Amino acid sequence: MRRTASLGSGSNLQKWGSMEPVEYIWMDGELVDWEAATVHVLSHSLHYGTGVFEGIRAYETGQGPAIFRLDDHMRRLVRGAAAYNLPVNFSADDLSKAARELVATNNLESCYIRPLVFLGTGAIGLNPAGAEPHVMIAAWRWGTYLGDAGFEEGISVGVSSWRRIHQSMLIPDAKGTGPYLNSVLARLEAEANGFDEAILLNMDGHIAEGSGENLFIVRDGILHTPPAQAGALDGITRQSVMRLLTDDGYEIRESNLSRSDVYYADEAFFTGTAAEVTPIREIDHRPIGTGEPGPVTRRAQELFMDTVTGKLSAYLDWLDFV
Repeated sequence: MRRTASLGSGSNLQKWGSMEPVEYIWMDGELVDWEAATVHVLSHSLHYGTGVFEGIRAYETGQGPAIFRLDDHMRRLVRGAAAYNLPVNFSADDLSKAARELVATNNLESCYIRPLVFLGTGAIGLNPAGAEPHVMIAAWRWGTYLGDAGFEEGISVGVSSWRRIHQSMLIPDAKGTGPYLNSVLARLEAEANGFDEAILLNMDGHIAEGSGENLFIVRDGILHTPPAQAGALDGITRQSVMRLLTDDGYEIRESNLSRSDVYYADEAFFTGTAAEVTPIREIDHRPIGTGEPGPVTRRAQELFMDTVTGKLSAYLDWLDFV
């Protein structure tokens, strides 16, 4: 299946996270020049990871750019900030309006959008009281996160030696900035070992998620995905794909998965804002099924891409047209 909503060339540079600067970034209620969107080196969040963020995509459609599930993402951002006791001086509606303004002002037909709540100067101890709260939203053109070849042919994945952070330690269902060091370690290890991406187990040895994606496997035509209680983020793309496939007649079960479950799978794929729906062709050097993306994975890709590009009228309420 060809990716129908190209955000760029899908080069290896984009896979590694390079950004093409645009004109403006939204910071604390106003648009500022890209180069002027800076923070002080003594900002609390820089030292301790006291922040929360979201990843959102806008897609090119026949009616102009549309942001996928914008309000859901901004509501989760505000909820996550509250869970970590981070003050936010804007409502979710305010932030959705700002994101639309940012995309329009930068003349972006399609893009990746990154909102971030963080703390600036005013406190340098572990207690952040007194640190000035900030919110920024950036947007830029960004291609396929795991590469166009990965989107078409599938990626190689390794089970990480690093375990997913337990719910008793942090808040896995909020996208806190500091906790993502866990994902960074897993991703670096995976790439050092020749894999494209990692899978993390939780402390009980069950599958949690990828370094930045939710996991689905297919066996005998039934889809399985780890529950949020396993340490997985209850991803918005995950929720969307579950709805799309269920409406299409597939059975999906949320259940704990072992390492052997993924080895025995007929198909496997990741979902996420950045990854969209990315097939997995092998795990720990073991081919999944035939070693090529299977029919359920292809159907998930087709349904998702048709939804985000406005081709399926039943899901237009998920699109926020700019």
